[in-house]
Amino acid sequence: MAVAAHHLRVHVTFLRMDTPPATPVPVLPPEAEVVRVPRCTVPFYRYLYNTVGEDYLWWLRRTLNDSQLTAILAQSGISIHVLMLKGEPAGFYELDRMGSPITNLSYFGLMPWAVGRGLGMAFLHHAIAQAWGDGCGALTVNTCTADHPRALPNYIRAGFRKLRTVAEDWPVPVSLGLRVPAHLMAG
Repeated sequence: MAVAAHHLRVHVTFLRMDTPPATPVPVLPPEAEVVRVPRCTVPFYRYLYNTVGEDYLWWLRRTLNDSQLTAILAQSGISIHVLMLKGEPAGFYELDRMGSPITNLSYFGLMPWAVGRGLGMAFLHHAIAQAWGDGCGALTVNTCTADHPRALPNYIRAGFRKLRTVAEDWPVPVSLGLRVPAHLMAG
């Protein structure tokens, strides 16, 4: 039986950084800290992923069952880092070192309540510094037209260079209940 899906046209931009940034970088405010979660549980990961990605149509990991997600999170090359602001999760990023020496910034974002508070660029630079500090040879990331409109300009401003942009058709399952922005509906 076919799964009902929204068929979406999304433009995905792939970016790469070959050396760490040489310019001074913004720092997080004193009331913020980034905590690495050494054994991230599936429920906590789902909370982070679903809350951060709700407005940006993050759907792929929502389609995985708990066993599949557990297997990903258990890989030694995957690390989850949570931005804490006054004791509350304010965002997270995921680094994937499975393609070493290339590290991929797989997921990056802020909780909806933390967007617009001036945390994003400092948090992004924390992710970049963490990746380079762990000895990567290059750092990659991608963003798309479903992401926050400042995502691509911020990645470029942080030192990533654009490699290519491709159009993709995404079959987002209707059963996920995600709000689909009109600009993404395939014609």
